[in-house]
Amino acid sequence: MTAIREQLNRLLTPGATSLSAPELAALLKAQGKSCDAIYAAAEQVRQHSMGEAVHLRGIIEFSNVCKNNCWYCGIRCGNDHVARYRMTAEEIVDTAKNAKLWGCGTVVLQSGEDPFFTAAILSDIVRRVKGETGLAVTLSVGVRSRDELAQLKEAGCDRYLLRFETTSNALFSALHPDEPFEHRVQCLVDLRALGYQVGSGFMIGLPGTTLEMIANDILFATRLKLDMIGCGPFLSHPDTPLAGKPLLEDRSVYYKTIALLRLLNPTAHIPATTAFDALEPEGRNHVLMRGANVFMPNVTPGKYRRLYQLYPNKPCVDEEGAACALCVRGRLAALGREIGTGPGHSVRQP
Repeated sequence: MTAIREQLNRLLTPGATSLSAPELAALLKAQGKSCDAIYAAAEQVRQHSMGEAVHLRGIIEFSNVCKNNCWYCGIRCGNDHVARYRMTAEEIVDTAKNAKLWGCGTVVLQSGEDPFFTAAILSDIVRRVKGETGLAVTLSVGVRSRDELAQLKEAGCDRYLLRFETTSNALFSALHPDEPFEHRVQCLVDLRALGYQVGSGFMIGLPGTTLEMIANDILFATRLKLDMIGCGPFLSHPDTPLAGKPLLEDRSVYYKTIALLRLLNPTAHIPATTAFDALEPEGRNHVLMRGANVFMPNVTPGKYRRLYQLYPNKPCVDEEGAACALCVRGRLAALGREIGTGPGHSVRQP
């Protein structure tokens, strides 16, 4: 316990040297009171740096078509059991209007890497959403060229989410047969250079990862100086090559990862991602008590949301957006947290 306290004090001391990967891995092993101390420290930093507000960012899953064949993803192009769909521009804009009514300050337009949605088509949608709702717009549509990203920024896109998933080149190559790790990192570099608020992160507990590998992922995310860090547990999908792969034996690692990310990134937005509710009931509530400050309700129309299954047991697939919005408000009220106002832009210094 003494060693844990000393390491936490280093993380809480401004200007102190950051921990090494082996030291972070040791924190990921913490149990009992040591584990509770990590959570308490993360909440202390979150309260000081981000306050009690939880920003709502409504996710619109507008297409489940994807040209890639990533081994862990339920909408991979090689999965023939998926009924594919694309929402129209009108449907996307109408859904964004609903998200605003339900209290969201941001909409996250998310899809597979769908070639139909060119930069020109997406730019038109971004302009319409911005013009007709005034909401902040985040795109999560995979790796795009610098020219495409510049076009989307010109259209008014505020933020972009692109997970690096793992810093292990060998593991990334095995799980992503369609692209090299370097392309994904270059896209993140381009996004920063173009003036986007940049979100990234990784999947916790991919098959073959060790605690030190997770620690390296935490350190890499920190070095990127991200505006938002989104991470969630790996959950094996039955229609992928990773079907049947188990969860981590110590499930607290998922939550300690979020807490350590908060300790190392005091002013980054950190969401309680949906996959935590698939991990266990009230999983997102636990994350909000361990350093997170963003909640991302699914506002996708019901007839589509059950078709966007990246992982199994995805929550809320049979609900409509209004019900989800009421549920979120109830959850936050029970935690004593308030809903953030405005777009919830990055508070990091440029």
